[in-house]
Amino acid sequence: MEAVPNLLIGLREGLEAGLVVTILLAAVRQANAGASVSGGRRISPAPVWLGVLGAVMLAASFAAILTYSTDALPSRLQAAVGGLLSVFAVGLVTGMVFWMRRTARTLTAHLRGEVARAAAIGAGALTLTALLAIGREGLETTLFLWTAVRAAGSTLAPLAGAGLGLAAAVVLCLLLYRQAVRLNLGTFFNRTGLALVVIAAGVLAYGLGDLQEASLLPGQRWVAFDLTGHVDPNSWWVSIISGATELAPRMTVLQALAWVTYLAVVIPMFLRAGTTTERATTTPAPTPTSPSQEVPADAAAARPDAAGAVPAVGRWERMASARTTGVAAAVIVIPAAVAGLVIIALPSAGASATIAVTVTSSGCAPEWRSGHTGTQTFEVVNRSGKAGEINLTDASGRVVAEIETMGPATTVPMTATLGLGQYSFACLMSGATLHGTPVEVAGEHQATTPAVEPVTAADLTGPNRSYQAYAAQQLATLAHDVARLRTDAAAGDLAAAKRDWLAAQLDWERVGASYSSFGAAGEAVGGLPDGLPGGADDPDFTGLHRIEYGLYHGESAASLRGMIDRLTTDVATVRANLTGDDEAGDPTNLPLRAHEILEDAQRDHLSGLDDQGSGMAYALTYADTQATRTVLDVLTPLLTARMPNLVPTVTEQLGALQAALLVTRAGGQWQPVDQLPLPARQRVNGALGALLETLSNAPGLLDVPAQH
Repeated sequence: MEAVPNLLIGLREGLEAGLVVTILLAAVRQANAGASVSGGRRISPAPVWLGVLGAVMLAASFAAILTYSTDALPSRLQAAVGGLLSVFAVGLVTGMVFWMRRTARTLTAHLRGEVARAAAIGAGALTLTALLAIGREGLETTLFLWTAVRAAGSTLAPLAGAGLGLAAAVVLCLLLYRQAVRLNLGTFFNRTGLALVVIAAGVLAYGLGDLQEASLLPGQRWVAFDLTGHVDPNSWWVSIISGATELAPRMTVLQALAWVTYLAVVIPMFLRAGTTTERATTTPAPTPTSPSQEVPADAAAARPDAAGAVPAVGRWERMASARTTGVAAAVIVIPAAVAGLVIIALPSAGASATIAVTVTSSGCAPEWRSGHTGTQTFEVVNRSGKAGEINLTDASGRVVAEIETMGPATTVPMTATLGLGQYSFACLMSGATLHGTPVEVAGEHQATTPAVEPVTAADLTGPNRSYQAYAAQQLATLAHDVARLRTDAAAGDLAAAKRDWLAAQLDWERVGASYSSFGAAGEAVGGLPDGLPGGADDPDFTGLHRIEYGLYHGESAASLRGMIDRLTTDVATVRANLTGDDEAGDPTNLPLRAHEILEDAQRDHLSGLDDQGSGMAYALTYADTQATRTVLDVLTPLLTARMPNLVPTVTEQLGALQAALLVTRAGGQWQPVDQLPLPARQRVNGALGALLETLSNAPGLLDVPAQH
């Protein structure tokens, strides 16, 4: 489906350019027919073909400059240039669509008049006429195809679609010229114009995303929707939608608004433009000379005067006659020469501070062909339309640098210090692994980034068992405290029940439960009323927070015995399933827990989301720091081998957070968040934010690649 928009662009734009050629040749043939009758001078069609060749060379040179100039730029500048060109291309093609809709009825007469005036001057002028008439179409087509290919996120399918569309246009124009087929070109251009408007909307959204990536527009992190984690980018229905509209599974608010606004404004204007044009045409047009042109023409534009001569007016009067050979050299050699000089003048890839490489559906960093020792930064651009992981490995397959979970249509830097030897990229994209060409790195010998073997599930099994043993101890303590809670609740001792509840809740936090990591039973122990039809009164709201709600909202301690009995059962279920099939039993989820425990605290505790009346957010967060320290301890050997400074940094930041939390206590009692001065709250939030940013490295460092 990635080929469909470009096939349509190639067919429509190729047919438009081919139609111009057809009309020019038909005008030459008509002029020669008149010359045969009157005994005048015949016109050779060779200058027209020479103009066509010049237009093709101009478009090809423009394409070469676009490709090589942007590839030589750093990734941020590539995004900026690509975004600006995309927006310009959308404006250009929008104007072209409206122009064709308004002027289709007089196009033939206009071009025949140009041919007549050029023929009166000489072959060189006729060549320039063809070059100017077709060159505009060629430049326009090249730019729009280039931007559409970039938006498609692939290099093979869009180009193949464009090639097929252009080839089909050439064949169709040949048949039209030979009167082998008849086609209502007005209807064709009007209907394909609507399709081009939809494609242009997608290109506009993609271009604005590039400008956001280049920091020329704000809002890169203001995401309207991100379906990359919920849908398969390679599924047939996603391919159809993205292929037909150029939409991406992830779009920012600006991109989504631009797409909707463009369509809402342009489509009604396009439809009204056609209605206005039809009403403005009041005089029946003469029958075309050739069936190759079904659009009515104004024959008066090329009408001879009384003496039978075709007047030469406007710019042609000021043009000197040119020799055909000179014009031929100019239109063919000059575009190629200019493109060559521009490409030669561009900085080489090695001169750039960064090395731009791309990931496509069929290639993994093919641009990287040579390397030197030392620290290098690769700007990895994901144009595959898939999410995945990017690794840079040495000759033995050990990972030197990696990018974890790179989304479609994103650019991420990767920095590594390379030594002497062979390196290659490996792109693990949605289950399919692509390998780049091995590159021999030369230069002076120096220290390199430590290379490590990719983490396997076996590497994480031992640490996960250590964590499970720790969690089992905490769950045993939790069961004991829940039993004491039941006893005090049965006695109606509300104060004791509140103390028992807090002890049990802290036990649960120290287990390290986060993000449904203990399955349905875990949700029953620590779940919240959010999303339940009855809210806090819903019968499905159970567990520690339900008991908290009752204790702090006027329910008697004795009335909560039924809830406490259910909690006892749910805790027993969690203990039984600790080494089973839930997420706590999967060793590959342990690195996520190192970050998610405190992320869960930030989301639920400090925001007040899970507070059911106790105001114990800081107490629960402190317990979460204890669980995080335990998980970090069991993962330390694996983390240190991959990022030596990570664990010391986390340990220091973890201590700073715990110190900031302890300051919130008064008289040995934890204070509610809303009763603390702003500086104290800011110290906690700042310390937690810094720690979470550092801890975010852990899941990526210890992610198990798909092939393992």
